[in-house]
Amino acid sequence: MTQQRTSPLPARNSAAHRASPAAPKAGRKSTFRPEIQGLRSLAVLMVMSYHIWLGRVSGGVDVFLLISAFLMTLQFVGRYEQGRPMALLKHWLHLFRRLIPAAVTVMVAVLAASILFLPRTRWLEVINQGWASLFYAENWLLQSEATNYYASDHSLASPFQHFWSLSIQGQVFILWPLIFAGAAILARHFRLRYRVLLCYIFALIFVVSLVYSIVFTQTSQTVAYFDTWARLWEFALGTLVALALPGLRLSRGWRLALGWLGIVAMLSCGLLLNVQASFPGFVALWPTLAAACVMAAGQSGSKLGVDRILSSKPLVRLGDISYALYLWHWPVLVISLAATHRDRAGPITGAVIVTVSLVLAYLTTRFVEKPWREWKWPEVRRRRAFIAIAAAVVTAVVPLAGWQLQLNIATAAAASQAWANNPGARSLDPAYVDGADKSAPLLPTLATAAEEWPEYAGGCKADEKELTNVCNNGKQNPTKTVLIIGNSHAHVWATPILTMADKYGWRVEAITKGYCPVTDHQAAGLSEGCLDFNKDTLKKVLEMKPDVVVTTSTRTDPDPSNTEFMDPGWVPPIKSINDAGIPVVALRDTPRLHEAVPACLESNTENYAACGTMTAENYQAASPDAAVAGQLPATKFLDFSRFFCPDKLCPAVIGNVMVYKDDNHVTRTYMESLTPYFETKFMAATGWKAG
Repeated sequence: MTQQRTSPLPARNSAAHRASPAAPKAGRKSTFRPEIQGLRSLAVLMVMSYHIWLGRVSGGVDVFLLISAFLMTLQFVGRYEQGRPMALLKHWLHLFRRLIPAAVTVMVAVLAASILFLPRTRWLEVINQGWASLFYAENWLLQSEATNYYASDHSLASPFQHFWSLSIQGQVFILWPLIFAGAAILARHFRLRYRVLLCYIFALIFVVSLVYSIVFTQTSQTVAYFDTWARLWEFALGTLVALALPGLRLSRGWRLALGWLGIVAMLSCGLLLNVQASFPGFVALWPTLAAACVMAAGQSGSKLGVDRILSSKPLVRLGDISYALYLWHWPVLVISLAATHRDRAGPITGAVIVTVSLVLAYLTTRFVEKPWREWKWPEVRRRRAFIAIAAAVVTAVVPLAGWQLQLNIATAAAASQAWANNPGARSLDPAYVDGADKSAPLLPTLATAAEEWPEYAGGCKADEKELTNVCNNGKQNPTKTVLIIGNSHAHVWATPILTMADKYGWRVEAITKGYCPVTDHQAAGLSEGCLDFNKDTLKKVLEMKPDVVVTTSTRTDPDPSNTEFMDPGWVPPIKSINDAGIPVVALRDTPRLHEAVPACLESNTENYAACGTMTAENYQAASPDAAVAGQLPATKFLDFSRFFCPDKLCPAVIGNVMVYKDDNHVTRTYMESLTPYFETKFMAATGWKAG
């Protein structure tokens, strides 16, 4: 049957699946539903237009997911009812042999374009997402990073970000056939009606997944958006529609009404709904039920039916390249905006992006997807199909691995000479003798700077939505326990503490939250839930009774017109800790710069000083913590500001080391160079002895 096959997102309609021109009209209707092809063409146009011009999510992807499950259901139910084997392995080999070549073509092109047009600071991200996209795990990677898919500045997005939906679909393409096959075994063994059994199974999946999606979306929407389990109900709905269709007996009037209702609702979804805060919860029922109405309406047989438009040659032919069009439109948008230094596409730029995407989609379909699909050699034996798929995958693996290896080799080579060529904070020591190679590369490299957070041997449990980190170094039976609390500026100080912990056998734990310094006062700039987080953290501190608590004291301000200050809300929680007999080491805050340092350095390769900021914009002449020191005799205040602002300037680079990984967080590499000086002051403040 024409469309009784598993469909990629968005699926393409093979000429081999079209009814023969000589076939009778009734036969054509039974084998090919052109309105479904037109429906996915309309959906891909929605996705493109909303991405390019409106910077919003349209609901078109949800329609793709629904259609793919619909067609997959027709395929497997047809096999069962015709007494044919499920042939799962053959099905998967055939499916992925059709899907992977076009995807790999786009991936290789994106890698090449990224080298040419994207800054080096983004190369590692592109490589990581390339791997995830190739193996259908992009949604899991984005979920772990809590990526904002709705960010208005698409020039900063990953060119592989749109593979999240393909990844979910690929995962379901593995899961759904297993369910169909398992249900077939049960139906035969217990003499059950196959369709009825499937209805119960997928109705249960629909209800459980939808409830999960609603709850998860309300608690963590940006994470839920990429969650496979929060999307299963959309596939289940498509399956239920396919199972119910044979029992529907709709009059022409109902078909007309359902078709137009579905199209109008689908097209208006992205305009009327606040998808930024509500997808994929219950609100995603809007576009999926709208598409279900169109599918249920089918062919009305009326000139006034929406199916007449959806079945038109332009839309049906657009469906032939819709898979490649979906693959191309996003990277063309992202890379073109990055190359032209724009954050949004205007009418003319957008039209050019659409045109280029259409041309690339046609070429990919004509010269890659179609030849691979029609290639008969892999169909003869499973081994050949495996070889064909492996060959396509290797085409992407080679440039990905090669690029990553090149970056790793360059980083390792620079790191091997770091002590001599990248002294960092040691260069500020009066006793330092400069013997560095003036041509030595900067560390960390621009490509790896984004990864320069502290490294805990015991790992971190991070909640990107809540901006929290709970970390430990995994040390058992420690001689001392050090607890780090506060915001992300406190978190970066873990690097020298972890180095000391390895040396002296300490256990290090951290409970930190972004934009949430220690305080009991509400103020502008604090993250949501900060005060509750601080109350919980204080409770944990008093229960743990660590040997020392480390945090930051003063606060520098992102606004350059405001200088360092001491929050009066900082004193009460610190006093509570001291009153419990727990000493505190309080560190003066680190500077903030005007822009992200890696990007600035890439634009100012001959003038690193241009990326620094003035000391007076960050620090007062004397640290403000002196005003509260008398209230906290069990708290020791440490000031390392001279290692960040040695004179009137707070440089972006010190001792050939990049000081900041962004515009305010100190790199792990620079903190490592600061460790000997930190250790001297820290041991004196705590009164601890070496060993």
